[in-house]
Amino acid sequence: MDELQPFPFLALVGQPELKTALVLALVNPQIGGVLLIGPYGVGKTTAVRGLIDVMPLVDVEETDAEGNATTHRRPMRIIELPLNARMEDVVGGINERVAIEQQRVMLDEGVLARAHRNLLYIDEVNLLDARVVDAILDAAAQGRTFVRRGPMTRLYPSQFVLVGSMNPQEGVLRPQILDRFGLRVWVAPLMEREHRLEIYRRARSFRENAETFRAAYAEETGKLKQEIVAAREILPYVTIDPDAERFAIECIQQLAIPSHRAEIALFEAARARAAADFRISAGIEDIRRVAILALRQRRSVQIDAYAETIATEDAVITRVIEAASGQKSRRRRATRRARTTPPTVDAG
Repeated sequence: MDELQPFPFLALVGQPELKTALVLALVNPQIGGVLLIGPYGVGKTTAVRGLIDVMPLVDVEETDAEGNATTHRRPMRIIELPLNARMEDVVGGINERVAIEQQRVMLDEGVLARAHRNLLYIDEVNLLDARVVDAILDAAAQGRTFVRRGPMTRLYPSQFVLVGSMNPQEGVLRPQILDRFGLRVWVAPLMEREHRLEIYRRARSFRENAETFRAAYAEETGKLKQEIVAAREILPYVTIDPDAERFAIECIQQLAIPSHRAEIALFEAARARAAADFRISAGIEDIRRVAILALRQRRSVQIDAYAETIATEDAVITRVIEAASGQKSRRRRATRRARTTPPTVDAG
Protein backbone atom coordinates (compact mmCIF):
# COMPACT_ATOMS: atom_id res chain seq x y z
CA MET A 1 0.00 0.00 0.00
CA ASP A 2 1.32 3.44 -0.89
CA GLU A 3 2.16 5.35 2.28
CA LEU A 4 0.99 8.56 0.59
CA GLN A 5 -2.39 7.01 -0.10
CA PRO A 6 -3.30 4.91 2.95
CA PHE A 7 -6.61 3.18 3.30
CA PRO A 8 -8.88 5.64 5.17
CA PHE A 9 -9.01 4.99 8.88
CA LEU A 10 -12.76 5.56 8.98
CA ALA A 11 -13.32 3.19 6.05
CA LEU A 12 -12.45 0.21 8.25
CA VAL A 13 -15.50 -1.99 8.70
CA GLY A 14 -16.49 -2.53 12.33
CA GLN A 15 -13.71 -2.83 14.96
CA PRO A 16 -14.94 -0.05 17.31
CA GLU A 17 -12.46 -1.06 20.04
CA LEU A 18 -9.56 -0.73 17.64
CA LYS A 19 -10.61 2.71 16.44
CA THR A 20 -11.35 3.98 19.94
CA ALA A 21 -8.02 2.86 21.39
CA LEU A 22 -5.95 4.39 18.60
CA VAL A 23 -7.76 7.71 18.74
CA LEU A 24 -7.44 7.89 22.53
CA ALA A 25 -3.70 7.22 22.21
CA LEU A 26 -3.34 10.12 19.76
CA VAL A 27 -5.24 12.38 22.15
CA ASN A 28 -3.23 11.33 25.20
CA PRO A 29 0.16 9.61 24.78
CA GLN A 30 0.33 9.29 28.60
CA ILE A 31 -2.00 6.30 28.26
CA GLY A 32 1.14 4.30 27.65
CA GLY A 33 0.61 2.91 24.18
CA VAL A 34 -1.70 0.44 22.51
CA LEU A 35 -1.21 -3.26 21.81
CA LEU A 36 -3.27 -4.75 18.97
CA ILE A 37 -3.73 -8.51 19.26
CA GLY A 38 -5.32 -10.58 16.53
CA PRO A 39 -4.78 -13.00 13.65
CA TYR A 40 -3.41 -12.02 10.28
CA GLY A 41 -5.58 -10.09 7.85
CA VAL A 42 -7.94 -8.36 10.28
CA GLY A 43 -6.73 -4.80 9.59
CA LYS A 44 -4.25 -4.07 12.39
CA THR A 45 -1.53 -2.54 10.24
CA THR A 46 -4.06 -0.96 7.87
CA ALA A 47 -5.68 0.83 10.79
CA VAL A 48 -2.38 2.16 12.14
CA ARG A 49 -1.24 3.44 8.75
CA GLY A 50 -4.62 5.06 8.22
CA LEU A 51 -3.96 7.31 11.23
CA ILE A 52 -1.65 9.45 9.11
CA ASP A 53 -4.71 11.32 7.79
CA VAL A 54 -5.90 12.36 11.26
CA MET A 55 -2.61 13.11 12.97
CA PRO A 56 -2.30 16.61 14.45
CA LEU A 57 0.47 19.15 14.02
CA VAL A 58 3.22 19.04 16.65
CA ASP A 59 5.98 21.42 17.70
CA VAL A 60 9.41 20.13 16.76
CA GLU A 61 12.77 21.59 17.73
CA GLU A 62 15.67 21.39 15.32
CA THR A 63 19.27 22.43 15.84
CA ASP A 64 21.44 23.66 12.98
CA ALA A 65 25.18 23.10 12.53
CA GLU A 66 25.98 26.12 14.68
CA GLY A 67 23.89 24.87 17.58
CA ASN A 68 20.98 27.28 17.12
CA ALA A 69 17.60 25.76 17.98
CA THR A 70 14.44 26.60 16.07
CA THR A 71 10.89 25.40 16.56
CA HIS A 72 8.39 24.71 13.81
CA ARG A 73 5.10 22.85 13.45
CA ARG A 74 4.61 19.81 11.25
CA PRO A 75 2.23 16.84 11.11
CA MET A 76 3.00 13.80 13.20
CA ARG A 77 4.56 10.94 11.28
CA ILE A 78 4.44 7.15 11.59
CA ILE A 79 7.82 5.56 12.23
CA GLU A 80 7.72 1.81 11.57
CA LEU A 81 10.30 -0.38 13.27
CA PRO A 82 11.71 -3.19 11.08
CA LEU A 83 11.40 -6.66 12.55
CA ASN A 84 15.13 -7.26 12.12
CA ALA A 85 16.08 -4.03 13.94
CA ARG A 86 19.26 -4.24 16.02
CA MET A 87 19.86 -2.44 19.28
CA GLU A 88 22.11 0.06 17.46
CA ASP A 89 19.32 0.78 14.97
CA VAL A 90 16.90 1.50 17.80
CA VAL A 91 18.89 3.51 20.35
CA GLY A 92 21.62 4.80 18.06
CA GLY A 93 25.26 3.90 17.57
CA ILE A 94 28.55 4.70 15.92
CA ASN A 95 28.44 5.93 12.33
CA GLU A 96 30.59 3.28 10.65
CA ARG A 97 31.08 5.24 7.42
CA VAL A 98 32.46 8.25 9.26
CA ALA A 99 34.61 6.01 11.43
CA ILE A 100 36.19 4.35 8.37
CA GLU A 101 36.50 7.35 6.07
CA GLN A 102 37.33 10.11 8.57
CA GLN A 103 38.90 8.07 11.36
CA ARG A 104 36.68 9.66 13.99
CA VAL A 105 33.80 8.48 16.14
CA MET A 106 30.36 10.02 15.67
CA LEU A 107 27.14 8.85 17.29
CA ASP A 108 24.09 8.64 15.06
CA GLU A 109 20.58 8.86 16.44
CA GLY A 110 18.40 5.77 16.23
CA VAL A 111 14.76 5.01 15.60
CA LEU A 112 13.76 6.20 19.07
CA ALA A 113 15.14 9.69 18.42
CA ARG A 114 13.35 9.85 15.05
CA ALA A 115 10.14 8.74 16.76
CA HIS A 116 10.14 11.83 19.01
CA ARG A 117 6.75 13.58 18.75
CA ASN A 118 5.63 10.90 16.30
CA LEU A 119 3.92 7.50 16.40
CA LEU A 120 6.20 4.48 16.68
CA TYR A 121 4.65 1.34 15.23
CA ILE A 122 6.08 -2.10 16.01
CA ASP A 123 4.50 -4.88 13.97
CA GLU A 124 4.91 -8.42 15.32
CA VAL A 125 6.26 -7.04 18.58
CA ASN A 126 6.23 -10.52 20.11
CA LEU A 127 8.90 -11.63 17.61
CA LEU A 128 11.25 -8.74 18.33
CA ASP A 129 14.44 -9.25 20.35
CA ALA A 130 13.59 -8.88 24.04
CA ARG A 131 16.43 -6.40 24.67
CA VAL A 132 15.19 -4.18 21.87
CA VAL A 133 11.63 -4.24 23.23
CA ASP A 134 12.89 -3.36 26.71
CA ALA A 135 14.84 -0.38 25.32
CA ILE A 136 11.78 0.89 23.46
CA LEU A 137 9.49 0.56 26.47
CA ASP A 138 12.02 2.26 28.74
CA ALA A 139 12.30 5.16 26.31
CA ALA A 140 8.51 5.42 26.07
CA ALA A 141 8.23 5.55 29.87
CA GLN A 142 11.09 8.00 30.45
CA GLY A 143 10.60 10.20 27.38
CA ARG A 144 14.31 10.08 26.51
CA THR A 145 17.00 7.76 25.19
CA PHE A 146 20.52 7.59 26.61
CA VAL A 147 23.28 6.28 24.32
CA ARG A 148 26.76 5.39 25.53
CA ARG A 149 29.51 4.14 23.25
CA GLY A 150 32.80 4.09 25.10
CA PRO A 151 33.55 7.61 26.38
CA MET A 152 30.89 9.16 24.14
CA THR A 153 27.35 9.74 25.40
CA ARG A 154 24.26 11.42 23.97
CA LEU A 155 20.80 12.03 25.38
CA TYR A 156 17.89 12.18 22.93
CA PRO A 157 14.29 13.17 23.64
CA SER A 158 11.97 10.33 22.70
CA GLN A 159 8.36 11.13 23.50
CA PHE A 160 6.09 9.21 21.17
CA VAL A 161 2.80 7.37 20.80
CA LEU A 162 3.61 3.66 20.97
CA VAL A 163 1.55 1.11 19.03
CA GLY A 164 2.42 -2.56 18.80
CA SER A 165 0.67 -5.43 17.06
CA MET A 166 1.01 -9.19 17.27
CA ASN A 167 -0.50 -12.49 16.21
CA PRO A 168 -0.91 -14.70 19.31
CA GLN A 169 -0.50 -17.79 17.12
CA GLU A 170 3.20 -16.94 16.87
CA GLY A 171 3.86 -16.62 20.58
CA VAL A 172 3.01 -14.41 23.53
CA LEU A 173 4.71 -11.44 25.10
CA ARG A 174 6.53 -11.72 28.39
CA PRO A 175 4.27 -10.51 31.23
CA GLN A 176 6.59 -7.61 32.11
CA ILE A 177 6.44 -6.37 28.50
CA LEU A 178 2.71 -6.88 28.17
CA ASP A 179 2.20 -4.86 31.36
CA ARG A 180 3.90 -1.83 29.82
CA PHE A 181 1.21 -1.33 27.14
CA GLY A 182 -1.59 0.86 28.45
CA LEU A 183 -4.47 -0.41 26.29
CA ARG A 184 -4.92 -3.87 24.82
CA VAL A 185 -7.24 -4.49 21.87
CA TRP A 186 -8.47 -7.87 20.73
CA VAL A 187 -8.90 -7.41 16.96
CA ALA A 188 -11.20 -10.31 16.21
CA PRO A 189 -12.13 -11.32 12.67
CA LEU A 190 -15.60 -10.18 11.67
CA MET A 191 -17.82 -13.21 11.14
CA GLU A 192 -21.04 -11.58 9.91
CA ARG A 193 -21.61 -12.23 6.20
CA GLU A 194 -22.46 -8.64 5.32
CA HIS A 195 -19.42 -7.29 7.14
CA ARG A 196 -17.07 -9.60 5.28
CA LEU A 197 -18.65 -8.73 1.95
CA GLU A 198 -18.33 -5.03 2.74
CA ILE A 199 -14.65 -5.46 3.59
CA TYR A 200 -14.09 -7.02 0.16
CA ARG A 201 -16.06 -4.32 -1.65
CA ARG A 202 -14.16 -1.48 0.04
CA ALA A 203 -10.78 -3.14 -0.53
CA ARG A 204 -11.59 -3.61 -4.21
CA SER A 205 -12.80 -0.02 -4.60
CA PHE A 206 -9.64 1.26 -2.97
CA ARG A 207 -7.40 -0.80 -5.26
CA GLU A 208 -9.26 0.34 -8.37
CA ASN A 209 -9.15 4.05 -7.56
CA ALA A 210 -7.56 5.03 -4.24
CA GLU A 211 -8.00 8.76 -4.80
CA THR A 212 -11.74 8.54 -5.47
CA PHE A 213 -12.24 6.12 -2.58
CA ARG A 214 -10.34 8.35 -0.16
CA ALA A 215 -12.32 11.39 -1.31
CA ALA A 216 -15.54 9.72 -0.15
CA TYR A 217 -14.18 9.74 3.43
CA ALA A 218 -12.34 13.07 3.28
CA GLU A 219 -15.00 15.12 5.10
CA GLU A 220 -15.39 12.64 7.97
CA THR A 221 -11.63 12.28 8.21
CA GLY A 222 -11.17 16.06 8.40
CA LYS A 223 -13.71 16.32 11.20
CA LEU A 224 -12.00 13.57 13.20
CA LYS A 225 -8.65 15.30 12.80
CA GLN A 226 -10.10 18.57 14.10
CA GLU A 227 -11.66 16.75 17.04
CA ILE A 228 -8.32 15.15 17.94
CA VAL A 229 -6.58 18.53 17.79
CA ALA A 230 -9.24 20.09 20.03
CA ALA A 231 -9.13 17.16 22.46
CA ARG A 232 -5.33 17.49 22.83
CA GLU A 233 -5.78 21.16 23.72
CA ILE A 234 -8.51 20.39 26.28
CA LEU A 235 -6.70 17.41 27.86
CA PRO A 236 -4.45 19.35 30.30
CA TYR A 237 -7.56 20.75 31.98
CA VAL A 238 -9.42 17.43 32.33
CA THR A 239 -9.73 15.98 35.84
CA ILE A 240 -11.21 12.75 37.20
CA ASP A 241 -14.41 13.03 39.23
CA PRO A 242 -13.88 11.65 42.78
CA ASP A 243 -16.77 9.21 42.38
CA ALA A 244 -15.17 7.93 39.18
CA GLU A 245 -11.84 7.51 40.99
CA ARG A 246 -13.46 5.44 43.72
CA PHE A 247 -15.40 3.39 41.16
CA ALA A 248 -12.23 2.63 39.16
CA ILE A 249 -10.17 1.62 42.18
CA GLU A 250 -12.97 -0.60 43.46
CA CYS A 251 -13.10 -2.41 40.10
CA ILE A 252 -9.32 -2.89 40.08
CA GLN A 253 -9.34 -4.21 43.65
CA GLN A 254 -12.17 -6.64 42.96
CA LEU A 255 -10.29 -7.93 39.93
CA ALA A 256 -7.16 -8.31 42.11
CA ILE A 257 -4.96 -6.70 39.47
CA PRO A 258 -1.41 -6.46 40.84
CA SER A 259 0.15 -3.82 38.55
CA HIS A 260 -0.36 -0.15 39.41
CA ARG A 261 -0.07 0.63 35.70
CA ALA A 262 -3.69 -0.50 35.50
CA GLU A 263 -5.06 2.60 37.21
CA ILE A 264 -2.68 4.87 35.31
CA ALA A 265 -3.86 3.55 31.95
CA LEU A 266 -7.48 3.54 33.08
CA PHE A 267 -7.49 7.12 34.36
CA GLU A 268 -5.51 8.53 31.42
CA ALA A 269 -7.80 6.79 28.93
CA ALA A 270 -10.85 8.15 30.75
CA ARG A 271 -9.37 11.67 30.62
CA ALA A 272 -8.74 11.27 26.90
CA ARG A 273 -12.30 10.12 26.31
CA ALA A 274 -13.69 13.11 28.20
CA ALA A 275 -11.43 15.47 26.22
CA ALA A 276 -12.55 13.89 22.95
CA ASP A 277 -16.13 14.63 24.05
CA PHE A 278 -15.11 18.23 24.85
CA ARG A 279 -15.59 17.84 28.61
CA ILE A 280 -13.18 18.81 31.41
CA SER A 281 -14.35 16.19 33.89
CA ALA A 282 -14.15 12.43 33.39
CA GLY A 283 -16.90 10.51 35.14
CA ILE A 284 -17.95 6.95 35.86
CA GLU A 285 -19.28 6.44 32.33
CA ASP A 286 -15.86 7.34 30.91
CA ILE A 287 -14.30 4.73 33.20
CA ARG A 288 -16.86 2.15 32.12
CA ARG A 289 -16.25 2.76 28.42
CA VAL A 290 -12.47 2.31 28.58
CA ALA A 291 -12.19 -0.23 31.41
CA ILE A 292 -11.99 -3.35 29.25
CA LEU A 293 -9.27 -1.81 27.08
CA ALA A 294 -7.21 -0.79 30.10
CA LEU A 295 -7.79 -3.83 32.34
CA ARG A 296 -7.80 -6.69 29.85
CA GLN A 297 -4.99 -9.26 30.36
CA ARG A 298 -3.83 -7.68 33.61
CA ARG A 299 -5.01 -10.38 35.99
CA SER A 300 -2.42 -12.98 36.95
CA VAL A 301 -3.29 -16.45 38.18
CA GLN A 302 0.33 -16.99 39.17
CA ILE A 303 0.47 -13.78 41.21
CA ASP A 304 -2.86 -14.60 42.87
CA ALA A 305 -1.59 -18.05 43.86
CA TYR A 306 1.72 -16.65 45.06
CA ALA A 307 -0.06 -13.93 47.07
CA GLU A 308 -2.23 -16.59 48.73
CA THR A 309 0.90 -18.56 49.64
CA ILE A 310 2.49 -15.45 51.15
CA ALA A 311 -0.68 -14.63 53.07
CA THR A 312 -0.85 -18.17 54.46
CA GLU A 313 2.79 -18.06 55.50
CA ASP A 314 2.40 -14.60 57.05
CA ALA A 315 -0.59 -15.82 59.06
CA VAL A 316 1.43 -18.73 60.46
CA ILE A 317 4.34 -16.46 61.35
CA THR A 318 1.99 -13.95 62.97
CA ARG A 319 0.34 -16.66 65.10
CA VAL A 320 3.73 -17.95 66.27
CA ILE A 321 4.92 -14.44 67.10
CA GLU A 322 1.71 -13.61 68.97
CA ALA A 323 1.81 -16.92 70.83
CA ALA A 324 5.47 -16.41 71.75
CA SER A 325 4.74 -12.84 72.80
CA GLY A 326 1.85 -14.06 74.96
CA GLN A 327 4.00 -16.67 76.64
CA LYS A 328 6.72 -14.11 77.32
CA SER A 329 4.17 -11.68 78.75
CA ARG A 330 2.78 -14.38 81.01
CA ARG A 331 6.26 -15.25 82.23
CA ARG A 332 6.95 -11.56 82.95
CA ARG A 333 3.71 -11.20 84.88
CA ALA A 334 4.49 -14.35 86.85
CA THR A 335 7.98 -13.05 87.62
CA ARG A 336 6.59 -9.67 88.77
CA ARG A 337 4.04 -11.40 91.01
CA ALA A 338 6.77 -13.57 92.53
CA ARG A 339 8.85 -10.48 93.32
CA THR A 340 6.02 -8.48 94.87
CA THR A 341 4.25 -11.27 96.81
CA PRO A 342 5.47 -11.48 100.46
CA PRO A 343 6.91 -14.84 101.46
CA THR A 344 4.65 -17.09 103.48
CA VAL A 345 5.80 -17.49 107.16
CA ASP A 346 5.20 -20.83 108.83
CA ALA A 347 3.60 -20.03 112.25
CA GLY A 348 4.43 -23.43 113.64
